[in-house]
Amino acid sequence: MNKRFFAAIMMATLPIACSAPSSETTEATETIETAIAEVSDDMKLPVFTGPSGSENVAVSGYDTVSYFEGDGTPVEGSKDHRVKYNGVEYHFASAENAEKFQAEPAKFAPQYGGHCAWAASRGKLASGDPTLYKIVDGKLYLNFNQKVQDTWNEDIPGFIEKADEAFPEIPADARYDDA
Repeated sequence: MNKRFFAAIMMATLPIACSAPSSETTEATETIETAIAEVSDDMKLPVFTGPSGSENVAVSGYDTVSYFEGDGTPVEGSKDHRVKYNGVEYHFASAENAEKFQAEPAKFAPQYGGHCAWAASRGKLASGDPTLYKIVDGKLYLNFNQKVQDTWNEDIPGFIEKADEAFPEIPADARYDDA
């Protein structure tokens, strides 16, 4: 009978003995959530952070370093590896990619803040689809959809020239409804 009583007490108290106090768990979670590297430079133009902009994550969470390395296929990043660049979060698939971005953010950040390159050439802002992209002269350009990308591919140098001129002056509310 003593063995059964002892076993019942052990079973009843085991979950309590094995769990961390709630304040320690909260502190650890808050520390992980707030640990983010921050870098900035003079690039203060609008960055596309999703249809509503509420998440404040650039390139829809894709790892911008992945466009340039490996086989060049973009991969989604993770909140576990993130860097805040000019106030906007970028996610990466690995700590190594996050470190590379942190060292040279302008090298890996998409042109026109991740907005559609063709729309920027028209003096407007439209979302950039992270799966519709092109690397030109070591720079990442995104497009709104396949139809737009097909048009952009017809005169990439001309559209880049127009977008480079127009983008710094585009107001944040100059949106295309249907790019």
